[in-house]
Amino acid sequence: MDRTTEGWISGFIGVLIFSGSLPATRVAVLDIDPLFLTLARATIAGLLGLALLLALRQKPPARSELASLAVVSLGVVIGFPLLTALALQHITTANSILFVGLLPLATAAFGILRGGERPQRAFWLFSGLGAAFVAGFALLQGSSISPVGSLLMLAAIVLCGLGYAEGAKLARTLGGWQVISWALVLSLPLTAGLMLLNLPGTWSGIGMPAWWGLAYVSLFSMLIGFVFWYRGLALGGVAGVAQLQLLQPFFGLILAALLLKETIGWAMIAVNVAVIACVAGAKHFAKPHAAQAR
Repeated sequence: MDRTTEGWISGFIGVLIFSGSLPATRVAVLDIDPLFLTLARATIAGLLGLALLLALRQKPPARSELASLAVVSLGVVIGFPLLTALALQHITTANSILFVGLLPLATAAFGILRGGERPQRAFWLFSGLGAAFVAGFALLQGSSISPVGSLLMLAAIVLCGLGYAEGAKLARTLGGWQVISWALVLSLPLTAGLMLLNLPGTWSGIGMPAWWGLAYVSLFSMLIGFVFWYRGLALGGVAGVAQLQLLQPFFGLILAALLLKETIGWAMIAVNVAVIACVAGAKHFAKPHAAQAR
C-alpha cells in the first residue's frame, strides 16, 4: 500500500470519529455550560496526551515548533470546540451542516498557504461542487438559521481549517499523535486552570447523556480522532484528504438520527452519493501536474 492510499484510509477513520462530535456536543450542551464543556474536554484529553507522551518517553518539540503548536491549540483545542458549543445553543445539528461543508475548502486553502501544496484546477471544481451539495442540502432543510449561530460557526470553521493545516505540516516531522498531544499539553495550564474556575454550581442537573457526550468529545473528538486525521493529512496531502470532511456531515446526521431522532430522507442519501463522487474527483486531481510540480 502506497503512502497516499494509507493517508486516505487513515483520514477516513478520523472523519468517522469526528462525525460524532457535533451530535455529542449537542447532547452535552443541553445540560453542561459550553465554556465548561470546552475546558473540560481539553483538560481531560490533555491529561491523557501527557500520560501518553511520558509513557512513551517522547522528547519535547523543538523551539521552532512551538509557534505552530500554539496555532494548533488555538484552532482545534480551544477555538473550534468553544465556538461550535456556543453555536449549537442557537442552531440545530442539521443547520451546522451548512458550515461543516465549508471546512474542506478552508483546510485546503490553509494547506496551500501553510504547506505549499498546489492541486490541479479541477480539484477546486470538485471541492467547490461538493461544498455546494452539502450547503444546498442544509439550506433545503427549511428551518431558519440564527445569525449569531452562523457567525460563530463561520469563525469555528476558519480556526479549525487553520489548525488542521498547521497540524498536518507539523505531523510530517513531529508525528501525528505527538502533534495533538503536545498541542493539548501546551494548552493544559490554561484549560485546566479555567476549568476549575468555571466548575458548575451543582452537578445534579447534568444527566447521563450529557456525561456520555462529554466523554466522547474528550476521548475521541479531542484525541483519538486527531491521531488518524493528522497522520492522514501528512501522508495523503492536506488539500486532497481534507475533502473527506465532505462526508462528515452525513455520517453525523446518521448519528443524530439515532441519538436525537432526526429524520433521514432519500434526499440526504442522494446528496451523499453525489458528495462521494466529488470526493473521488478531488482525490484524483489533488496532486499537481508533473509540469506544474517542477
